Amino acid sequence: MQLADRLEYATDDDPSLCYCLWPYERPASAADKFRAVNLLYQTFEHAGMPEGAYAIVEELREGIGAFKTVFGIKWAEGRLGWEFYFYDYLRLKREVSATRVLQALQPLVRSAVALNEALPYFMFSLDITEPLARGAQGLDVIHMYIGNPGSAVSSGIAYGVRAESTTLENFYFFFDARSDLAEAIRKIENSPHMDTSRISLDQVLVPELRNCRTLCVANKRTHDCIYFSGVSVDQLLFFFERLQYPDAVVQFVRTQRARLDHLTFDVGFDYTTRDGRLTVLKSGYYGVF
Repeated sequence: MQLADRLEYATDDDPSLCYCLWPYERPASAADKFRAVNLLYQTFEHAGMPEGAYAIVEELREGIGAFKTVFGIKWAEGRLGWEFYFYDYLRLKREVSATRVLQALQPLVRSAVALNEALPYFMFSLDITEPLARGAQGLDVIHMYIGNPGSAVSSGIAYGVRAESTTLENFYFFFDARSDLAEAIRKIENSPHMDTSRISLDQVLVPELRNCRTLCVANKRTHDCIYFSGVSVDQLLFFFERLQYPDAVVQFVRTQRARLDHLTFDVGFDYTTRDGRLTVLKSGYYGVF
């Protein structure tokens, strides 16, 4: 199938959800507009992903329901990548569990690892790769997120769970982009990867993106990351151009801008300091299907 045959149209009954599956008020009517999943399909086609990648999307919809999966499209070192995220804030009373998702994906996806369902995780994610999508490779890691009690703001901790080990990966801290801006700035500045005597805050807290709904600052093992949640389609295009996304990705959004203006988007980038300069290691944008 070609991309044109896969494109899906939204309705006003579709929920409007950010990358945390938190609802937002859409900026325009959804009637006769595109669903966010079309962005995912466009990158699959551009990267030459096998049919198994599209089948994974359908199996997830069938297994856990529509608008329950968050997709992340990553751009690093000139290559696209994907990660799917699953939330259930009921934790131990969860319905969308790792066990249920992996069962829904059988036999498309084999997994050498499982999560302990007695743990109070509220989110987990799976890396979607080309070998995985064509059945040549199974899952060897699940990224599990648990709460961070004691934090003054909404916060989470991510672990990489493998068959033989569980490893700390990231800390995430969420801030209201307006009322908590000063705290978000303090969080960005208090890092070994951010020398404010040499690097302008605007290189991280990008002025063109900061008028979003929510900021998230993440401390990862070797670097930091910032996410801007609730940006417009025009801000998404700015983000693409700033981070030098593939022309096909940029042009798809630019030409279909009028069919995407009912959505808001979530974007982010990983960064560190090298030779006194801010270096972007990876970036990504997010949607829900």
